[in-house]
Amino acid sequence: MCELKGRKLVLGVTGGVAAYKAAELVRLLGKAGADVHVVLTEGGARFVTPVTYQALSGNPVWTDLWDARMDNNMAHIDLTRGADAVLVAPATADVIAKLVQGRADDLLSTLCLARECPLLVAPAMNRQMWEHPATQRNMAQLVADGATVLGPAAGDQACGEVGMGRMLEPEELLEHVIAFFRPKLLAGRKVVLTAGPTFEAIDPVRGITNTSSGKMGYALAQACVRAGAEVVLVSGPTGLPVPAGAQRVDVRSALQMRDAVTAALPGADVFIGVAAVADYRPAEAAEHKVKKSSADMTLRLTPNPDILAEVAARENAPFCVGFAAESRDLDAYAEGKRRAKRLPMLVGNLVQDGLGSDDNLVILYDDAGRHPLERAPKTEVARRIVEHLAGLLKTAAN
Repeated sequence: MCELKGRKLVLGVTGGVAAYKAAELVRLLGKAGADVHVVLTEGGARFVTPVTYQALSGNPVWTDLWDARMDNNMAHIDLTRGADAVLVAPATADVIAKLVQGRADDLLSTLCLARECPLLVAPAMNRQMWEHPATQRNMAQLVADGATVLGPAAGDQACGEVGMGRMLEPEELLEHVIAFFRPKLLAGRKVVLTAGPTFEAIDPVRGITNTSSGKMGYALAQACVRAGAEVVLVSGPTGLPVPAGAQRVDVRSALQMRDAVTAALPGADVFIGVAAVADYRPAEAAEHKVKKSSADMTLRLTPNPDILAEVAARENAPFCVGFAAESRDLDAYAEGKRRAKRLPMLVGNLVQDGLGSDDNLVILYDDAGRHPLERAPKTEVARRIVEHLAGLLKTAAN
């Protein structure tokens, strides 16, 4: 999905070892639809050459304040005209100091001073340099001046030390850039949501589960973060990475999921039950592996709690959104579930249209009726669900 389609970005690459990550970042930004124009400092060009960035971006790379390729010889002015943002990644301690002081002694620092668009900065430096009082003062002033700071992260550093100062990974920076441009429809809201399947143990190695991949729930968690919400993602077993900015709580069974949801609910404005929670669990799980035999095996099942119904029935319950995956008669079953559980909003789909796949075809149900969405990748479906949710929250507040 081209989340950055139509966006023009100026990427400033400075003289840090993390410049090698900037090459991958250019590729990812371009894949997301952005038009990327790279500006290299003298130090940045010592780590990765302009040829690499030109090949990855498809645009000329700029290094010299006096570059005559621009018709008016004013690259420091024209590069940021029409740009949606300037992103400096990696941003060394030296360049951060320049930005704070308003110095303009090379192309990157000059265009940052002359820009008419937002500035995003991804710091990258040794941990002592990051912790130094001068750097911390500069970072505070940079934020006060309106810049958006992305990172840094903690971890192994090229110098052999461990600590704060690592530039965020390219995938993380891409997610932050996408989120930066999204309207903050859920700013100030806390969202708790469930995702993935549950696993109900029969014995230590076997259990009852389903084919839910968790992709829809994770896409929705990501969309909520991008919309500015604080997100707690209570997840059953999946192999999916944690959406950047979300807090994931890992569980296996429905009972564990209920406990985790209960713990996360204080202060929540919204609860979204996306997980495919098993309806039943074995009444008793064997302590040791059940050995195979030629005889039939009888398994006694007991109902699992209905987590969504329990949350919706609470006094001062958060705004609850349910999901219904049906194999037939979607309208009847989905709307029936919404009314039975007294949910203000429910997302319904046929299992053949979305379970386990990368895209989905859903219908939104609320008090105003049904609202079909076009088939789209789950990330796009999640964005539209959040837009609809935000509209209902706004209406409920008025």
